[in-house]
Formats: sequence, C-alpha cells, structure tokens
Amino acid sequence: MKAIISILIVLFFSAFSMAPDQTRLISGTVSDETGNPMAGVTVVVKGTSNGTVTDLYGAYKLQVNFEAKYLVFSFIGYEKEEVKIARSNRINVILKPSNMVLEEVVSMEYDMAAPMQVIASGIPVRGVASKSHHKRAQYYTYAAPEPGYIQHNTEGYSAIDENGFKDVLHNPLSTFSIDVDRASYSNVRRFLNMGQLPPKDAVRIEEMINYFSYDYPEPEGKHPFSVYTEISTCPWNSAHQLLHVGLKGKSIDKSELPPSNLVFLIDVSGSMSAANKLPLLKQAFRMLVNELRPEDRVAMVVYAGAAGLVLESTPGTEKAEILAALDKLQSGGSTAGGAGLKLAYKVAQENFVKEGNNRIILATDGDFNIGSSSNAEMERLIEEKREHGVFMTVLGFGMGNYKDDKMEIIADKGNGNYAYIDNIQEARKVFITEFGGTLFTIAKDVKFQMEFNPARVKGYRLVGYENRLLNDEDFNDDKKDAGEMGAGHTVTALYEIIPAGSQESLKSIDPLKYQANRGDLKSVEQVKADPRAELMTVKLRYKQPDGAISTKVEIPVKGRVLDLDKTSDNFRFSAAIATFGLILRDSQYKEDATMEEVIALAKGARGEDEEGYRSEFLKLVKLADSLKEWSADK
Repeated sequence: MKAIISILIVLFFSAFSMAPDQTRLISGTVSDETGNPMAGVTVVVKGTSNGTVTDLYGAYKLQVNFEAKYLVFSFIGYEKEEVKIARSNRINVILKPSNMVLEEVVSMEYDMAAPMQVIASGIPVRGVASKSHHKRAQYYTYAAPEPGYIQHNTEGYSAIDENGFKDVLHNPLSTFSIDVDRASYSNVRRFLNMGQLPPKDAVRIEEMINYFSYDYPEPEGKHPFSVYTEISTCPWNSAHQLLHVGLKGKSIDKSELPPSNLVFLIDVSGSMSAANKLPLLKQAFRMLVNELRPEDRVAMVVYAGAAGLVLESTPGTEKAEILAALDKLQSGGSTAGGAGLKLAYKVAQENFVKEGNNRIILATDGDFNIGSSSNAEMERLIEEKREHGVFMTVLGFGMGNYKDDKMEIIADKGNGNYAYIDNIQEARKVFITEFGGTLFTIAKDVKFQMEFNPARVKGYRLVGYENRLLNDEDFNDDKKDAGEMGAGHTVTALYEIIPAGSQESLKSIDPLKYQANRGDLKSVEQVKADPRAELMTVKLRYKQPDGAISTKVEIPVKGRVLDLDKTSDNFRFSAAIATFGLILRDSQYKEDATMEEVIALAKGARGEDEEGYRSEFLKLVKLADSLKEWSADK
C-alpha cells in the first residue's frame, strides 16, 4: 500500500511540475478610445521576451504558458496597459493616448543647416538642424496623436509577372542573375504569424527557397563555388519534371575573414518608433557588435530630417563605445534617406580598407520621403556609388508603411543582399548563424545561363527570379550588374520542364520567313526525343569581389531523371517551398497543389535541421492552411 501511495505522490508532483510547460492561445483586439483598431501594438507576457504585434486590424494571437500572469500592451504615444490573464482566452484592450512624449532626434553634422520637421504619431513640430561637426543630439517634444488617428497600411511591393513556359526551339537560353536575398520568407512569416495571408507580390518564391541552406558539396579547385544539379518528377504537375540547380559558396572560417570597415546607416525617423522597428533594430545590432574582431572597424550614420555622423570609425576593441552610441538612438523626424546614403558612402570611402570588407549596413523600414525619394532617383544614386568597392547589406524592419520595393532596389543595385528582420531570432540568423554570408562577398556579378537541349526538353519555366531576368546577351557583358554571393551561401534555382516528346501544346509563333528554323524544323514537336542526350549546359559568369573582368564556367549536365522518393532532401525541401509559394500566390501554374502535399514533402526532407528553421516552415504551412480555410469560410 505504501508503494502505491508513493507512486501516486510521484505522479502528482510530476504532473504539477509539467503544468507550466502547457500553453494556451490568447487572442483579442487592441483599439483606441474611439473604437478604431490599432496596428503595430506590442503585446508581451510580462517579464519575458514572448510577444507579438497586432495586425492591420488590431488583432493579435499569442501562445502563453499557463503560469503567465499579465500581458503588457504598448504603443508609441499611448499609455502602457498591463492586463491580468484570467480564465478567458479572449482579451480586448483599449489604449489611451499619453499627454506628452519626449523623443531624441540626432542632429545633422554634415554642413547642411536646414529646417527639420519632427513628425511622430502624426503631430509635427518644427526645429532647426545643427551645423555642428561634433557628436550632439537635439531634443524635441511633441503631443500624442489625436484620438482616432489611424496608422494606414502603405506597404509597397513591386508587381510580379510570373515567368511562363518557353519553347526551347526558339528560346534555348535562360539567363538570370543569382539572388541571395532572403527577405520575402521572413516577411511572409510575419504576415502569417499576425494571422494574415501575405499579399501576392510579397511572395517571391526564389527568396523563400534561398532562405534555407542546402547540403551541397564544398567547392574544390579555382572557382569559389560548386554546382549541383538534380531532376525528378514535378510535385505539383506529374506530367512535368522539376530541375534543381544549386550553388555553394566557399566557406571561410571567421578568423580568416578579411578586416571589415563597416558603416551602420540607421533610420531614426518618426516612422521607426514602433517596438518592432528601432528597439528591435538596436537589439539586432548589439549582436553584430559582439561579433566584431579587433581588426574590424565601425562607424555610425543616422538620418531623420537630416543625416549625421554619430560615431566616427571605431575599432572592434571599443565595443562599449559602439554600444553606447547605439543605445542613445531615438526616433523622430522625417526621412532624409538620400542624404543618409551619401554620407554613409563618404564615411566608408574615408576609411576604406584595401583588400578588406568595406560595407554599409542599412537598417530601415524603407520609407524614404525626402531628397532622393523616387525609385528611379534612388537607383541612380546607388549605381553611381557602388563602383568604389563598397558593398551593401539592407535590413528591413517593421510593418504598416514598410517599403519592400525600395529596399530591393537598394540591395540589388548596391552590390548587396537584403533581409527582413521580424524578430530577434531572425537577427541572430543574419548576424551570427550566417555571419560570413551576410557580410563577406566571395564573388560578384554572378550570372546563370542555361542552354536546354531540345532532344530532352520541349519547354521550360524558371520558378521565381522574375526581377532578376537578364537578356541573353547580358551574360557576356561585364558592364551588366548581377548578384553577389557571400561566404558559405547557397543559391538554388528550380525549373519546371516539359519533357521532349510531350503532347502538351505550347504557345507558338509563326514560322520565320527569312531564316531557317533550326534546319527544316518548324516547331519543337518535330524534334526527336533522345533520353540519352545531355539535358542542358549550365554556364556561369562571376567576378572577384575587387575584379572588373568576369570568369566563365561551363558544365554539361546529363540529367538522369530520378523517382521523387529517391531524390535528396535538398530537392524535396526546395520543391515543398516552391509549391507553398505557388499556393500563396494563387499561381496559374500551381495546378492542383495542396498544403497537405507541401507538408508531406517537407516533413520527409527536414534532415538534421539543427537550428529548427525547417520545422518552423512546417508550422507556417499549417498556419497558412488554416488561414486559407478561414478566408474561404468568410
């Protein structure tokens, strides 16, 4: 009997000790006193880092432990609200505006005296920028927003016109720039975690695929990357094949990386005041500062109504000084993005390290609204400055007025890469897990050109990369800009292929009158299929980071078609992401693809997944599936 009692006691205390690990979902809405929903409100469990932000409709969802006692709601210009978690899983909150807010605006130091308008929460107050060349800051006060003030959604995305199928006989070449940007995936994740399906144009499939690393072989020989190919049945259209092409950049140990001359270019305008913007940005940059070596140097430029140098180039040994400058930053003012870029390039050139890593790290929500504000002006400015050996990393923050289209232009035209930071875990991924790939370029102006063999391929479609397409003649033009590849980075491209001999029809053109169409052939249907022939030839061009003349690599591919269950984790996981992207975009090419198929494909291809990114992807797919069902029922 005593033994039974002892067992029961043990079981009781075991169950009690596990209870705090159980969670429940708290949801609700946040509005102002007039009943208008408030977007971007930070919601956290008191005393923890577990939190979320409200979506554009003021709604939030947060998984909390049963032991959690309070939720804290905060938004710039409003009184913080602390609410006790009771039995109900629904908590709605009304925030009241505060009477007054004090904001710090870093003054301009670059010999440009001009009126500065401080705009925060919609209420402007005028001031004058300082001409001082010393490290100074000016302080302004402004009233809280009027009751009923609504943050409007003005996020900007470039339209995507999906690639269609090409007839190999008339279009044997497919040419495009590589893309190592990963911003689209984390941005899509942000929408899904807020309980929203992302806008179609926010879904760039190549960036979603390239968010993940793949187990490609390390490069050997004189070229800084290896090339990997694999082909199997296309998961979303069994009548087609899917070609997987991967690059793996040379990995470099951190101790062997060249010295860095970094310039932090930080947006401290009024639009950066939300908790998921400047406060998150500062946490992210603290991680990077802690990674600096003695041979590295950092300067800090900020911009609001004007641009200013708040930290001169400082060695990595002086981390306390760098962090102190970072901690002092506060938001307020309009957004002189063009002036900030010019000053950052000037500082980078003044401290240029020959054979080193010279890079600007721009952190912003992309809301450039003074000076070079149009996309065309910004593009010309970046193209003018990039020729001086300074590379660019662009980091996006925030929601509501996020300007993805501008961020893409800056990264693409500035010899750089682009990531979106939606939480502190993503900051760790960018600055620590992928430190070398984010900050150190091993090859620039990297271009792909595929030449498909009509004996194996009737038609093809490049999945994604719509904004990276090049003319065929651009491949041999060393003046044509293309993408950069970082140390240890992987780049993946997928082609949906209609195999030779297929009876499927393709869009065609009239027979040519003045020249032969590949001998006497009038259409690709007349080409004799040969499964033993080469599938294609992969051609690559790249330049050394400081080079002006490109090197060409040419690799013939036999392309034996594998059964889908015999393919690598690389193939199946990238195919799962592509299928997911097609569904989110409601693509005309998705055929009858389902979320269940995405889950089944990805679940068996997670591999080791040390950081848990692939497992997180599965959770996002399930969440998106629920949101699509909910949207369909409305």
